[in-house]
Amino acid sequence: MTLLESRDGLQYFTFEHSRDYQQIQFKFLDSVESMDPNNIVALLQMNPYHIDSLLQLSDVCRIQEDQEMARDLIERALYSFECAFHPVCSLTSGTSRLDYLRPENRAFYLAVYKHMMFLERRGCPRTALEYCRLILSLDPDSDPLCMLLLIDFLSLRSREYNFLLRLYQDWEVHRNLSQLPNFAFSVALSHFHLSQEDQTESEERERLKHKADLLLQNALIMFPGVLMPLLDLCTVQPDAAVSSHDFFGPRSQQSPALAELVSLYVGRTHTLWREGGVLLWLEECVREVLRRVDTKDPLVEDCQNKRKQRYQSAPLNIHRHVILSEIKEATSTLPLEVTTQSVMGFDPLPPLDSVASYTRPERCRFLYSSHNIVKVGSLHTLRLESLKLVFQPLHKCLVNLLRTDFR
Repeated sequence: MTLLESRDGLQYFTFEHSRDYQQIQFKFLDSVESMDPNNIVALLQMNPYHIDSLLQLSDVCRIQEDQEMARDLIERALYSFECAFHPVCSLTSGTSRLDYLRPENRAFYLAVYKHMMFLERRGCPRTALEYCRLILSLDPDSDPLCMLLLIDFLSLRSREYNFLLRLYQDWEVHRNLSQLPNFAFSVALSHFHLSQEDQTESEERERLKHKADLLLQNALIMFPGVLMPLLDLCTVQPDAAVSSHDFFGPRSQQSPALAELVSLYVGRTHTLWREGGVLLWLEECVREVLRRVDTKDPLVEDCQNKRKQRYQSAPLNIHRHVILSEIKEATSTLPLEVTTQSVMGFDPLPPLDSVASYTRPERCRFLYSSHNIVKVGSLHTLRLESLKLVFQPLHKCLVNLLRTDFR
């Protein structure tokens, strides 16, 4: 790791690949293109801390439901990064920056992200929240992995309601967080949970409950497309007054970009809305929203115009986040320009304006199949899904090799 510059109290770092590591990286890319998992295993046996090999094989192990090995490989990748840290780099200060445009830095983002998701699945949401904040702090302006679409969920899971509200208040002015469905609903849910805490005084409880009601109603008016899929995943049958109303029916049609955000939020957080008290509160607010719609509340038309003008297309970092999330409700809404291109697990949707410090030598290889010969000139002509099929029958052998050589 090298310190590029210090400016305005921030330190800008970048990881660097030595000449030897560059040669290993070229061999890794050749191994991926060969579609032979033994090549990656052999490379990892010779270079047990090669980052991209660890990331790639971790995905394969996770797909084959070997969570222990998948976590172990990610932890080794993080250890490798830790050994390369610059002496003045502090991940806890919030002043260290890593440019995602540099390919050498992207692997660190992905390794921390995957480690964070393992923590969340193991029931450690509070620790996962800290890793989420770390990733966001590395490049808060660009937010290349779009952690703002996840941080609210981890805050609610870890019951850090006040932190979420502070983040919303501090960032709303310059980031318009209220225009994201996840923040619109999660901030309301945070107010509701705070109003239900026993240590809250009665007056404060009433104030928080009133604020929660208003926020949830406004969220439903701004994003009516959330309600029906949310109730469906919560296995709740809406009453006739709701299901037959036009506002939550065809009239709530939304652009593909907004549908992607809504599907991501619903698919990720529907479990938080299944609690009995939360569902009753949601029902009350839905009825009030229908009353406001029927009485021609000006906010309804204003939000409808905003939905038409905004959310025309989603930026690349949102697509990247959806791919990494692996939430089926959201991945099914990805546009064709994303689903028709190859997505590699060790570098999903690389930025179009990447800053490469070195280039791979031009090569032309041929992959043989039982039916034809496929000419390969670039790594991105192959899909991670293709590798899954090759890895599956050899998974048991692969795991045994890794455990034998690394333990």
